Amino acid sequence: MQVLKFGGSSVANATNISRVLDIVSKAARKDRVALVCSAISGCTDALLDLARTERGGAERGVMLESLKTRHLDIIRRLFTGAEREAVSAKIEALFGKLAAAPEDEMVTFGELFSTTIIAEKLRCEGFRTKWLDSRILVIKDNTTLTYNNISTAVALEPEVEIFIAPGFIASEYDGKVTTLGRGGSDFSAALYAAATKASRLEIWTDVPGIMTANPKQVPAARTIPEMPYQAALDMASHGAKVLYAPTVQPAMEAGIAIHILNTFEPENPGTVIKAMPEAEIAEWMGVTSVEDTRQEESLLCLVSNGRINGKSACARIEDCLKKAGIRTLTCSSDGINVYASVRLAVAGEALNAIHREFFETAPATTVNLYIAGTGAVGSALTELIRESSDHIAHRSGKVLRIEGYSNKRDFAQMVRKSAPRGSIFVDVTDSEDIWREYEGLLREGLSIVSSNRRALAVPFVDYAAMHAAAQENGVFLRYETTVGSALPMLESIAAGANSSDEILSIEAVVSCTLNRILSEYTLTPCSFAQIVRKAQDEGLTESDPRIDLSGREALRKLLILAREAGVPLEEEDVEIEPVIGPEYAGLPLDEFYARLEADEPRFAALEAAADAAHQRQRFVASLEKDPEGPHGYRASIKVKNVDATHPAYRITGTENAIIIRSAYHPYPLLIQGAGEGARLAAASVLNDILR
Repeated sequence: MQVLKFGGSSVANATNISRVLDIVSKAARKDRVALVCSAISGCTDALLDLARTERGGAERGVMLESLKTRHLDIIRRLFTGAEREAVSAKIEALFGKLAAAPEDEMVTFGELFSTTIIAEKLRCEGFRTKWLDSRILVIKDNTTLTYNNISTAVALEPEVEIFIAPGFIASEYDGKVTTLGRGGSDFSAALYAAATKASRLEIWTDVPGIMTANPKQVPAARTIPEMPYQAALDMASHGAKVLYAPTVQPAMEAGIAIHILNTFEPENPGTVIKAMPEAEIAEWMGVTSVEDTRQEESLLCLVSNGRINGKSACARIEDCLKKAGIRTLTCSSDGINVYASVRLAVAGEALNAIHREFFETAPATTVNLYIAGTGAVGSALTELIRESSDHIAHRSGKVLRIEGYSNKRDFAQMVRKSAPRGSIFVDVTDSEDIWREYEGLLREGLSIVSSNRRALAVPFVDYAAMHAAAQENGVFLRYETTVGSALPMLESIAAGANSSDEILSIEAVVSCTLNRILSEYTLTPCSFAQIVRKAQDEGLTESDPRIDLSGREALRKLLILAREAGVPLEEEDVEIEPVIGPEYAGLPLDEFYARLEADEPRFAALEAAADAAHQRQRFVASLEKDPEGPHGYRASIKVKNVDATHPAYRITGTENAIIIRSAYHPYPLLIQGAGEGARLAAASVLNDILR
């Protein structure tokens, strides 16, 4: 014996009933079938409304006719000739009984209508059928008597191929007709299965099995292929509407597997609920929710198939909800499931957040990295990847694998020849010429992440060729760290330019060295030369500090900033007023410092003038809209005196800052923060790798 149950949506109309008939016919060729059906979709609610209307009133008459018409339309499409007349007469008679029935029994007629039609259609198709009256056989709250009634009724009809029985309806021990509750047709089917010792119980509905969450609330929900009885019972008891909770117990006691299947995708395997050994390592099955409108809360239940660490699971739920901006009202565990409550207003967001955390982890993708540069940033990057590998894999689904790590000049060439496509070449060197390998790497299908500003501050034609190679080969070239270290300066400028927001001006304090020197000169009694020497001793300047004082580093950064803004700036387009003049060039380092010390009165006078005007000296790289300038802009790098109203006035030490003014925004955008530090730079490089 097989028991097949079909819900209201499965028998909603003639087309759907035809699908049911195909499924049942196929099953009947394998073994006898007990077919349990619900009322057609919407009928039970209509009957409840009917019972609440005034008897004999016009409204009740209209409602009766509307419901009758729906059923007669189904008959008209399924039957012809004398068969149509005979079935229509049976339904007319049932509607006559419905009109005279007590109000509390009206709701029981829906299943009588649907199963009468289906039984007659199966008989017309040539099957030996028998309609069973669940009002007589199913005794509410008396399982033993119910099983005896059903098993006897079936045993008396050994020639019958398909038994058809209405779900949902039953009687009390004293014979009064009643129901098994909303969703009770599932329970009816389980009772018929247990009573007949069925080999299989199938619950046919309009979803592809039990899912990890309600798909109407969580679009990413997926079908659970198999689960133990207890997990299915827990999900059904805490809000999963695809299965009526009492259904599980009779099937579990009889050891009958429950198959949850989709009438509209009959080939889909759906979900099998069955006896399963206790899982050595528990798996999460799904997350459900129940609304408590009185308390204005939603009660969420995360269901597992075995023993769990409830404290850890609660912490994980609270953490994921916190990241989604949701406060957890309560959270507890019984050692198998986890229960949390949130405000009703955020129930949908909470359900999706928990589902993402526990059920939507992307399969791990291995990313091969080839890191050029073993200096401070390269070392910090490798250490950061080692420390964060588990966290990165959990959050992003990416497993970072360092396949090469070298400071050799020919490393890029070796990578280009041997690295698989999809790998990432990471340039954390300060090489002047490694950029010449970029285009070849990109054309071989390798992406590039660079913190080497020398590699991007190249002639514009070469800069553009790199970007073209990346676009043509479906890879990326990222270099956020080249300006502002960990600050999102390039990203902010590019976002505006890409959205056609015209950049009016950029002011950038992006030389950590010169900002440190100038801000310290204001605050200490040391000479300018002494402060420069101190910065060099700390490794803050280039090996030759004249490179910093000449504005060369700031020039590279300004070229990169301008190009992100869509301005194809070249070196010769920038007017530079260096901190020191050409007379310092070519001198041995000791003579350079001696001359710088001798020039102290000039530096002191400039500082005194700024102080007298209540201003501060800042080394600023600027790009300003100017129709007369190259490419429509004027670019300059020089020491500026800024007053207290200027955003750069208060930055100190090695801080960086950028002020962006654009056509769309009435107020300038200020980005300010730490601009120096190997670990900061490494973190920014890692962000470019992962985004």
